[in-house]
This record gives sequence, structure tokens and C-alpha cells, in this order.
Amino acid sequence: MAPRNGDKKPVGFATQLIAGGTAGGMEALCCQPLDTIKVRMQLSRSGSAPGTKPRGFLATGAMIIRRETPLALYKGLGAVLAGIVPKMAVRFASFEQYKGALADKETGVTSIGNIFIAGLGAGTTEAVAVVTPMEVVKIRLQAQMHSLADPMEVPRYRNAGHAVYTIVREEGIGTLYRGVSLTALRQATNQGANFTAYQELKKVAHRWQPELTELPSYQHMVIGLISGAMGPFSNAPIDTIKTRLQKATAEPGTTALQRITAIGKDMWRREGVRSFYKGITPRVLRVAPGQAIVFAVYERIKAQYLCLSPYTMSCRSIHFIVSGTVHGVGFRYFVKTMADQKGIVGWVKNDPGGTVVGVAQGKEDAMARFRKDLEVGPLHAHVTGVQISSEQTVSGLEFYKFEIRH
Repeated sequence: MAPRNGDKKPVGFATQLIAGGTAGGMEALCCQPLDTIKVRMQLSRSGSAPGTKPRGFLATGAMIIRRETPLALYKGLGAVLAGIVPKMAVRFASFEQYKGALADKETGVTSIGNIFIAGLGAGTTEAVAVVTPMEVVKIRLQAQMHSLADPMEVPRYRNAGHAVYTIVREEGIGTLYRGVSLTALRQATNQGANFTAYQELKKVAHRWQPELTELPSYQHMVIGLISGAMGPFSNAPIDTIKTRLQKATAEPGTTALQRITAIGKDMWRREGVRSFYKGITPRVLRVAPGQAIVFAVYERIKAQYLCLSPYTMSCRSIHFIVSGTVHGVGFRYFVKTMADQKGIVGWVKNDPGGTVVGVAQGKEDAMARFRKDLEVGPLHAHVTGVQISSEQTVSGLEFYKFEIRH
């Protein structure tokens, strides 16, 4: 039976896992070098001696490459990739759960204050469930200053799995949760600011473009870039103290609060207030583009699910043949622009003989507006006729196929 318009099923955990995991994996591959430089800057004592300046972002990166080869910038990547799928799944799934629980019972709308609380909850949940043990392992791997080009130079931790085994055997399983309070505080403030800014900026973008059902990917990236930069500036001191705490070996008889206080006092006395903001440049460069990638990929995969799921609004399946002439801006550019604005996915290409062929897929209302755009054509176009016929695949998934002649 065909689904009725308006029948919707919330995006499930499996979809959150796939969308969040894919987005997180892309983020890690693109941004891991920046994170390694950030960790080295935070652990560095350069600039603590009188008359010396702390080593900067570019200088730190150049030193790592010179001494340890470019591959050293990807130290700890295994731990990140191993944790990124559950991390992103927990983040997005828990945020949606908290957001839904805090929504107004009558209108279903979640206020900006409750979105911030949902973000705090999501950040705390991911910190306890995934992030803390992942970062302890990652930081231990990133802190090793050995050359990957020298096979005789054997590191203490060979890889993420060996690091977990060594840490648990020598220091106990509790070490994997060292700094959990600071990590939870950092992740909570990060995601509170991140999700609040992202949701509000999305609303602004939709108000400016009321004709769009879904925002195009580049707008999700810009919004994610802006929202992702807010967290690092708000909690840089927390992140720096956390990094040093997780790298160090615990002294017997000391509590977590005593270690945190001792690290903070030592940084203040020896290195000054600037030490609390060490690594802020690579962290912002790491987190902000990372969030741009995460939100763009996540929204795209979620949009695919919402279109293809038999529980959501149906997707139209129409074959177009548009005849006419065009001057100036071509049909291919026009079709791609219109599809992007309406959140429609697919491809379009120029074929020999002046034909533009493509396949597109989207919600019924978006596709209806898309069809009207095709009938009008771009500026200076003269469309002489439009032939439309419906078709549906055997699997029941519907596609939008169009052919434009000019």
C-alpha cells in the first residue's frame, strides 16, 4: 500500500548509527592531523622558560613531520575511528531522544532553552559512554614522539588495541576513565552550544528560503562550521587540563579533583594564563570544519532515509522530456541549482546532441516544485513542450528521471 502524505516514522537508531558513523569517519580522516598538532601543543612546555615563546601551530606541525614523518600526524587514528561510530550514534540518537522528551506536548516544538539542555545531555552521554576511554588511548598514542620511518625505534604503544591492553594491565581499567568529569563537562558545553546554534541557524535559513523543503548541503556545511566553532572558545581551559590529566600516570593516594587542581595550579605558575589556551588554533580548525562535514553528511544520509523509507512522504517518479532552446545559462547548471535548493538528490549530465539527462529523487512536494521549474526553464530559455510519464521501480523505491532537450 502506498504511504499517505504526512505519515512519518522518526529516524531510527540504525539510521542514526549509519549516518552518524559515516559522517564521523569522514570527519576523522580529514581532521586528525589538526588534532594531533593540538595535543602536542597542549602537552608542550615550550614558552615556559623566561624569554622564550611557545611553539605555534605551523611550527609544531612542521616539527612532527620533520622528526617523525607525515604519517605521525595520524597517530591515534585507529582509536578515533574505533570510537567514532558509537560516539556519533550516541550523540545524535541521544540528542533526538532528549529533544523529543523536552518538546511541548501540544505543539511538539522544542524551545531554544530545552535544545541547549538536550545538547548538554547528549554531550554528557557520549562522554561517559564512548569519548573518555577513546581519548585516553588516543592521547597516549599521539604523545609518543617516535619516528615511524625508523623500524628500530619501538614505541611503548604499538596501536590502539595494544594501548588499551597495556593501560588496563599496568594501570587498571579505571585509567580509561581518567578525566571523565572534565571530558563530560567539555562535551556537554560543546554539544549544548553546537546543537543550539545549529538548530537556530537552520531556522533562520528556512525563514530566508521558505520555498525550500530541505536546505542544500553547502548550507548545512556553513551552519555546521559556525556552530562547531563556538564550543572550543567556551571551554579551552577545560580541554587543556583534561589532555594533561589523561596523558599523565596517576600518583597513588591522590583523588581526581586533587590531580585536576594540581595541574591547573602548575600551569598557572609555570606557564601563565596563555597555557590554558594552548592548541586553541588547531582545535578550532579541527572542530569547526569537522562539524561542517558531520552535519552535511548526516543531513544528507538522513534525507535519503526520509525519502526512501516507506513510512515517510512518498517520492514522485516522473520521466521528463523537455524540448526547447536556451541561451546563456544552460539547462544542466539550472537543473543542478534547482535540485540543490529543494534538497533533491541525483545526477545530471550533458549528452551528445544537446540533451541533458539526469536522475533525481526527493519528496513529493519538492518534486512538484522542481517540475514547475523545469517547465519554465532558466532565464532566456524557450521551452516548447514538456512530456511527463510516471514510472516506478520493482523494489517500490521511486526515482525522478528527466530528460531535457534544447
